[in-house]
Amino acid sequence: MTADPAAVTAASHLLQQIALELAFVDPRGTSDAAALRELVRQLGDALDAAEPTLADAARRVLGWLGDAPRLAPDVVARCNAWQPWMVEAVTAWGRDRPLPPPPPSAIATVSRPTPPAGGEPVQILAPGHDPEMMRMFCDDAGDLLRDVEQGVLVLETRPDDRETLATVFRAFHTFKGNAGLLKLAAPQRLAHELESLLDAARQGMVSLDRDAIDVILAGADAFARFVSEATAQLDGIETGRTLLLPINAVVEQVRNLLARASQGTAPASAAVPAPVTAASAAAEPAAPSNAAEMASDRAEPVAAPGLRPAAPRAASAAGSVRVDTAKLDGLVDLVGELVIAQSMVVQHGVATAAADDQLARALGRLRGITKDIQRTTMSLRMVPIRGTFQKMARLVRDVAGQLGKDIRLVLEGEETELDRTVIEEIADPLVHMIRNSADHGIEPPAARLAAGKPPTGTITLRACHQGGCVVIRVADDGRGLDPERIRAIAAARGIVSRATPLERREVLELIFAPGFSTAAAVTDLSGRGVGMDVVRRNIEKLRGKIEIESTPGRGTTFTVSIPLTLAIIEGLLVAVGDQRYVIPTLAVVESFRPAAGAVSVVQGRGELVEVRGRQVPLLRLGPHLGVPAAVADPARGIVVVVESGSDSRCLLVDDLIGRQEVVIKSLGAMFPPRAGFAGAAILGDGRVGLILDANQLVRLKPKTHPEAAA
Repeated sequence: MTADPAAVTAASHLLQQIALELAFVDPRGTSDAAALRELVRQLGDALDAAEPTLADAARRVLGWLGDAPRLAPDVVARCNAWQPWMVEAVTAWGRDRPLPPPPPSAIATVSRPTPPAGGEPVQILAPGHDPEMMRMFCDDAGDLLRDVEQGVLVLETRPDDRETLATVFRAFHTFKGNAGLLKLAAPQRLAHELESLLDAARQGMVSLDRDAIDVILAGADAFARFVSEATAQLDGIETGRTLLLPINAVVEQVRNLLARASQGTAPASAAVPAPVTAASAAAEPAAPSNAAEMASDRAEPVAAPGLRPAAPRAASAAGSVRVDTAKLDGLVDLVGELVIAQSMVVQHGVATAAADDQLARALGRLRGITKDIQRTTMSLRMVPIRGTFQKMARLVRDVAGQLGKDIRLVLEGEETELDRTVIEEIADPLVHMIRNSADHGIEPPAARLAAGKPPTGTITLRACHQGGCVVIRVADDGRGLDPERIRAIAAARGIVSRATPLERREVLELIFAPGFSTAAAVTDLSGRGVGMDVVRRNIEKLRGKIEIESTPGRGTTFTVSIPLTLAIIEGLLVAVGDQRYVIPTLAVVESFRPAAGAVSVVQGRGELVEVRGRQVPLLRLGPHLGVPAAVADPARGIVVVVESGSDSRCLLVDDLIGRQEVVIKSLGAMFPPRAGFAGAAILGDGRVGLILDANQLVRLKPKTHPEAAA
């Protein structure tokens, strides 16, 4: 059947989105299935009339997904095998070539996986468990696991760091005590074994080499899966199901390390309990509830769930309290409504016309208190980016081991604070950039030595505050980006024409195009053309921007700038016809009324305005937004210069109304992603004003003069 170009394009786009969903799937089987199910359904609909064979292949995946709210690990594995085959099949169909044969996993039915070697079913919630205590256990376990992962990665490079070793030991010790109090037999047993290994390391009987570090990290991963599943079941998701955890495999590896170390030395640490079978791991009798009975003969105290042992450093006198994030978000929403109400009161006609000094003082006082409340509330959501940064250390270690490279990660500015919501959204783009730097940027040791570089590559991840934004830089000292190769690949894939004139910066930005990849072959890490386009899209969702600097042979730097918070911004209120728009002040460079004749027209570049000795493209907001503007002559209007990275654009508006703090409201699905709006706000007079997205406006292609003046 001859391919329908529109159907091929739609299917290819949906397959890219499916690849993105699969890239972000939690391998522990806790990811939401709804988004993937909807994308696969749309794919089947797009192919239904055009290519029934491929439509059936999509519907087969819908059968795998079923109605379960979460993606099971076996389904994820089959989808990961099906998606690249589907890409090849759609490509072949689009070129009128025979469809490739599907892999066995793409046509087989889904069955429940059998426990792998070393994996056994573990009961997550004990009978008669206390939900509140379990939630406290999960919250505390998250902090303990962060201590373990960060500490173990330090010990891999500095095994003689006694303080870090003690911190990791205490984390497992506390985890064991908490699990024992809640009668969680399997995690208690695993924590005990790992604690024994670390105790032997403290006594100098075991060397924490790479094998030992791998075992400890495998145990930490098992704990993380247990905690993630416990949290899901506490939320009512498939309550009562068991989880396959490699308890026996990790325990056996620990005992092998201890046995190897004990040859010619005294036995290591406390006695190891007898092995537990797969069945007894799920239904093992409850461990003693008394923490002292369970804690062997070590000096460190065992903390109850929700409590942490004192850190070796001095404790803060201020203390802290856990707050439900839903309550915190509700408080932020209320503060946003307070800001709107305050603006309405201050700008009300009665208030502005009154000559009462006492009223003026009261309004000024209200404005000050509102600002203080807003500042304090926003600070409650600010958290250090340290946790997100330090997760990248494990990522770099694993990727380097997989690629056979020697890579060092340098972290700077970990104390930089950012809105909690922004930190959650920035994690996935950082993962993509770090993986790209490790996979494409850093060369193998032999190639680095041949180029006169040290065999160990360096990736630097730094953050800082700059101009009301947080700037995050990911830099590597690898091979850099080759503009000629990038352009050739983009032209070969139809992303850009070979005849299109592009500046060097524009060529480098082609890596953000959907489907672009420099990888010679598809691997577990890269090669499918899904990655950097998603990075840019996710950063733009945060009203941020990303820029590239690269020197062939010396390395590449990605610079991400994102606002401190997503809730309230200060905006410049402008008038275009009878409409009001908000331009974020962080993007505004200056505003002025141009002199007569200051606007020139250049063939192929549209209208330009001279701003401090350079020509900047002019965008007439009225015609661009479809709003009848009151001003056609730029000399009678106002030009607002906005900036995004190294690019600038002049926006022609009718008038400036003033500055105002506004609460950002989502536009939902009404406006497409490329509509040029970042959200909406309720203004002081009660009207709704759209917030302009400066990043998108700056990147618009220049129009010819007739189009611009239309």
